[in-house]
Amino acid sequence: MSTTEQYRAAERLLHRPARPGELVTGDKVRPQWIDADADADAGARFWYAVPTGAGRRFVLVDPAAGTREPAFDHPRLAAALAVASGHPVDPEALPFTGMEPAGSAVEFDAFGEHWRCDLDGYTCERAESTPPGSPLEVPSPDGKFAVFRQGHDLWARSLSDGRTWALTTDGAPGHAYGAGPDCTANATLLGKIGLPHLPPAVAWSPDSTKVLAHRTDEREVRLAHLVQAAPADGGPPLTRTQRYAHPGDAHVPRAELVVLDLAEGAVVRAQAEPLLMPQLSPITARWAWWAPDGSAVHYLDRPRDLRTLTLHRLDPATGEVTTVLGESGPTRVEPNPWAFEPPIVRVLADEVLWYSQRDGRGHLYRYDLHTGALLGQVTSGPWEVRQILHVDEAGRTVYFTASGLVEEDPYRRTVCSASLDGTAFTRITPDDQDHTVTTSPAHDYFIDSASTVDTPPVTRVRDWTGRVLAELERADTGKLTETGWTAPERFCVKAADGETDLYGVLYRPRDFDPARRYPVIDSLYPGPQVNRVAPGFDPGGLGMDAEPLAALGFVVMAVDGRGTPGRGKAFHEGRLSDAGCLDDHVAALRQLAATRPWMDLDRVGAFGHSGGGFAAARAMLDHPGVFTAGVALSGSHDARTFNLGFVESYDGADNPEAWARTSSLDLADRLAGKLLLVHGEMDDQVHPAHTLRLADRLIAADKDFELLVVPGADHTFIDHLAYVRKRCWDFLVRELQHTRPPAHRPAPIPLGPELLADLFA
Repeated sequence: MSTTEQYRAAERLLHRPARPGELVTGDKVRPQWIDADADADAGARFWYAVPTGAGRRFVLVDPAAGTREPAFDHPRLAAALAVASGHPVDPEALPFTGMEPAGSAVEFDAFGEHWRCDLDGYTCERAESTPPGSPLEVPSPDGKFAVFRQGHDLWARSLSDGRTWALTTDGAPGHAYGAGPDCTANATLLGKIGLPHLPPAVAWSPDSTKVLAHRTDEREVRLAHLVQAAPADGGPPLTRTQRYAHPGDAHVPRAELVVLDLAEGAVVRAQAEPLLMPQLSPITARWAWWAPDGSAVHYLDRPRDLRTLTLHRLDPATGEVTTVLGESGPTRVEPNPWAFEPPIVRVLADEVLWYSQRDGRGHLYRYDLHTGALLGQVTSGPWEVRQILHVDEAGRTVYFTASGLVEEDPYRRTVCSASLDGTAFTRITPDDQDHTVTTSPAHDYFIDSASTVDTPPVTRVRDWTGRVLAELERADTGKLTETGWTAPERFCVKAADGETDLYGVLYRPRDFDPARRYPVIDSLYPGPQVNRVAPGFDPGGLGMDAEPLAALGFVVMAVDGRGTPGRGKAFHEGRLSDAGCLDDHVAALRQLAATRPWMDLDRVGAFGHSGGGFAAARAMLDHPGVFTAGVALSGSHDARTFNLGFVESYDGADNPEAWARTSSLDLADRLAGKLLLVHGEMDDQVHPAHTLRLADRLIAADKDFELLVVPGADHTFIDHLAYVRKRCWDFLVRELQHTRPPAHRPAPIPLGPELLADLFA
């Protein structure tokens, strides 16, 4: 391939999330439940849309009957809609992205109007429609009301007549209701997609009469500032002020839990100290939730040193708070080692299923809800509980996913069950694939997508015995293969200690020739809150970088070093300065190249975004003899001025020495290779000061590097993705392949729901 052809191949892969179905079809099923709250058979049926590249096909599934069929006759509906609307309609590219089954008809929006199409005679007509709810509102379970933010307060709206009324009236700047911490509010990104803020952080009671919320106190939190040099209106530069606490700050965001009565207007405040809220709302993070019968609110709490985790009960009528149970340890105690996944805790009628790593592995324990007494251990073994799927209290059985049960790959997830007394452990999916699961609203079945790194997913509906009720999709990678794509290789190597197994994936270049030698790129994200490598099928390589880089002619490695989650407590205990243990990455590169002479370790690059941007620069500074070029996007290079919650979670709440070790600024004089630093001017997650401070130190050390500050860009470069990636590609092609980059320019990537879902799912 010529370099221009390589860039075009990379561009197709870069655009894949924004253009679903163009290269792979049937790899994702996102169920839309039908009448999910209507009766005892809630959610028994669902529909989903399969992108085809040209458009979508709609599928209707009835698991009870074991049927999967087209939701309607696509050519007949297209013809009927064309007659009724006067517009041409392609049955392969229907002009709507969603629909609503309505008896023997379907309703949808197309051509700026609402339509109802009868499926008996296939006639379409314009129909009255309920205006869609605002994305800034949170509707009640019964669909009659919604809650939204107005100013600094929470308001309710009747969805039947539009009437609105205030639920709180004393909100104030820095002391508002329903807002998460300003440091993670993503104001820049939301502005790009036309939203003023996130929906309120609230949870409705099951009977739709009350709302759990919190009042956010950031009144004394440190102020940080961003300057927008080129506002859209062409006016002078604008300053944006943001509340953003740093490690060690005395004042941090806090959340005072409140229960709001919709009808009576009562505000019941929790009779407890406000919760620390350094990164996420406890409601958004699902650390606070309603009991199924609405009689209580349960929530988790940790002190700033994170060494104690406590479960509390809040009485929604009085605000009284009681402690249910707690656990302490010598290091952080986590309800889930994957920081942004919900707690692995389930409160039952008289018991609590509690996740703990007290024996070195993540397992479930059973406690008495009323006394807090430990009743027994439910799961055990050299593996990890990943997610509670369903608890059958009558049958005394818990269903869950676990990793570590597949010898070939300890990250792959298996669906399992166990009796609550700790017996009868069963593997419901006894194969060696990775299983991602969605449960139905009534928990009567689950949707199971099974795949591996090199095996495309097959999606099925199963009951809790594992029996297949219906097969939904088998992913088709034919068009992807036509681009020259080959599946990546899953590998296992030893860590730098020579003993610990590490797992990763290796991507080969297009038109791979084992007789050639190729430059290598380490595609980095160090955790410690997430994994870099997915155990299932992931064309694109987590973040849209690995596959495009391979298409450009690079061998690309991604690996999870020590300090990342999923392999037990000891494996996860690392420092941020380890950057996912870069020594492990170097060890992996050398072991892989020892049996793969086509990997040229004289030309090794590092590439990463956000925490990966920090790791890419740190790789250049810690291992200048290994990494000869690096691209650091939106890097968090100075822990001392970064997000308090993230840094203190892994480097300690009172450890300035650790924060200094995690900072890369004092290592700038070590740079020996070629480094490209990229940052968005309006990045409100990792402020551009991180990159500029590193640049300042590099200049002071008289180092040669490149710097790109993208005016107006957010943390993800959401509306500059193609431009920024092209600049990165050019740099790596020039520095590692010693080739002049082509003039080809990737087309801008359109913003749409698929791209946003892919980036922020």
